[in-house]
Amino acid sequence: METVKLNNGVEMPILGYGVFQVDPAECERCVKDAIDTGYRLIDTAQAYFNEEGVGSAIKKSGVKREELFLVTKVWISNAGEEKAAKSIDESLRKLQTDYVDLLLIHQPFGDYYGTYRAMEKAYKAGKARAIGVSNFYPDRFVDLSHFCEIQPAVNQVETHVFQQQKQAREIMKKYNTQIMAWGPFAEGKNNMFKNETLVSIGEKYGKSSAQVALRFLTQEGIIVIPKSVKKERMEQNINIFDFKLTDAELDEVRALDTGKSLFFSHYDPATVEMIIGLAK
Repeated sequence: METVKLNNGVEMPILGYGVFQVDPAECERCVKDAIDTGYRLIDTAQAYFNEEGVGSAIKKSGVKREELFLVTKVWISNAGEEKAAKSIDESLRKLQTDYVDLLLIHQPFGDYYGTYRAMEKAYKAGKARAIGVSNFYPDRFVDLSHFCEIQPAVNQVETHVFQQQKQAREIMKKYNTQIMAWGPFAEGKNNMFKNETLVSIGEKYGKSSAQVALRFLTQEGIIVIPKSVKKERMEQNINIFDFKLTDAELDEVRALDTGKSLFFSHYDPATVEMIIGLAK
């Protein structure tokens, strides 16, 4: 598995398994299948309500804890230094581990400055090997970067072939923060799996459009966490390191970028009210 080195020297797999929208009742089985398939990076969150399933799967996997890279996120309802600190300990209990490899703020709402202070303390206490943020647009990302003690190691944002985050990536690069993609398949929007460019490139290598999309992102240095509840799809998603896109092919896929979200915008007040409402 290819890795990327975070700004504190921690090595992180460039491809992992995400459990967003994985039913808590199915999560243990899915994560166990992912680990058996070869995944070592597992991404979860307090708001997914399946940390227990992830923890159980890891315990039963037979794989040493230090060989796995575990990510979770602090939700808005736990914002603020005191609440966040308690929630981090609760996540560790659910995950049946003494530490996570990466701890993120899930959304830039509520007292996220207090949340980040709690995460910095967790980092210093050895409860997290690295800390960062998720869904922080460039403006809030720059603001937090200037007023925190420990620079975020990762920013997990919507990233796929139709939204390649080119401007945001340049800003993150300036601050030595690694980009991590959620929604690398755009949930199939824009008819991604039948996109002519991706299908055509895939035919040259005997790969699917989904595999080409993932290979493009990883070649761009972006961490990806594709999700599937089917083991055969998990196997396909991880089987992308036996081919490499040419410079011309990379440019073809870069041309698919629209620079716009296919899901939501944090600059839209109605969207912000909706997300905040989920925490109440």
